Amino acid sequence: MRITSTANPRIKAAAELKERKNRERTGTFLIEGAREIERALAAGLEVIEAYCGEPLSPEEARAVAHLSRALGLEVHELSEAALKKISSREHPAGVLAVARMPRPSLAAFQPSSNALLLVSVGLEKPGNLGALLRSADAAGADAVLVAGGVDLYSPQVIRNSTGVVFSLPTFAAPEQAVLDWLLQHNIPIVATTPHTHQTYWDVDLRGPVAIVLGTEHQGLSQTWLERAARKVRIPMQGQADSLNVSVTAALMLYEAVRQRQPRPLP
Repeated sequence: MRITSTANPRIKAAAELKERKNRERTGTFLIEGAREIERALAAGLEVIEAYCGEPLSPEEARAVAHLSRALGLEVHELSEAALKKISSREHPAGVLAVARMPRPSLAAFQPSSNALLLVSVGLEKPGNLGALLRSADAAGADAVLVAGGVDLYSPQVIRNSTGVVFSLPTFAAPEQAVLDWLLQHNIPIVATTPHTHQTYWDVDLRGPVAIVLGTEHQGLSQTWLERAARKVRIPMQGQADSLNVSVTAALMLYEAVRQRQPRPLP
């Protein structure tokens, strides 16, 4: 079935999912791009609609075949105008899907005895959260806890995470709920803040630990700082007074990975 009109009800409904209020209202969200869709399918998400444009790259053609043959979905071919209506990208991908929003429960998550957790508090930019998720996945973090802030299923989060948001254990919950969970499980909080003398490589990041990052312009609230077992800073040598939060996350995570490596015998 080919859809050419941007006024088509399917197209209008899919395009509305670019807004958070409509994702929350319907419990569905958009996935754009072959890689992102394949990772969603591998993670077991339920895809309920699929669309494609022309021409397709080999990777996009494989994704369309997977959606059509393996899942039995009708993949609607779209005109260029209809594809742009749905897409959130300047240059739309050739394949898009609508999926049901997973709702993993933080309360049910049981951390390991050596859990490496990353906590974002109140992040406002979807691209930053997506990049942070990608760093957490690359470093082998056990989970990411999203305490308030941007919607986990924003198209920008999905794109900037390259779809690892679907496979990496990720939980969105209110700030207080995340803090209570960490305290309940006795996981030490390491808070990143410029208002300390201790650098991030001078603290012990082995064992269970939650690395907590706030927004770039405000940082963490006093509540988080007071609950922190350790406070650390990233040294800044130039004129810039802050790093992108995803860069801070990567530095912290890989320092934790370095410390957790088996040490050679003397």
